[in-house]
Amino acid sequence: MFRFIVYRLNFLKGIPLFALIYDSCLKIAMLLVAPERLAWFDEIENEVLSWDGTHVSLHKFGGMQFNYGQKEIGHLHSNGLLDILFTRQVKQKLLASGKAEVHHVFKKSGWISFYIATEQDLINAKYLLNEAYRSRV
Repeated sequence: MFRFIVYRLNFLKGIPLFALIYDSCLKIAMLLVAPERLAWFDEIENEVLSWDGTHVSLHKFGGMQFNYGQKEIGHLHSNGLLDILFTRQVKQKLLASGKAEVHHVFKKSGWISFYIATEQDLINAKYLLNEAYRSRV
């Protein structure tokens, strides 16, 4: 469903508040289907907020955005899709090692995507976010 919305109904992102409402619907679905993941997302938020100079905001396309100063580290959609910005060189290493996937939209950029579906994914997500944070500090 998420891929369908992103690829086929991309024009909807121009509708004010649509992305935030859609992401809220994803969060409700996650609450019904896999409530433990919402606790994992809170754990990720708390981890990132424990790092100096970080804060959280709403992402323009829905979800939680992690920032260091005025720069985005990454963002987490309520379906468990974590997008993080790295340099292209770091991205290539992460892809080669299988620690990340090509970003679902910006394939040629430094963005990676990572789905959080298991407790091991939670650990890996925190690792990836920390790597992105340390590269900006």
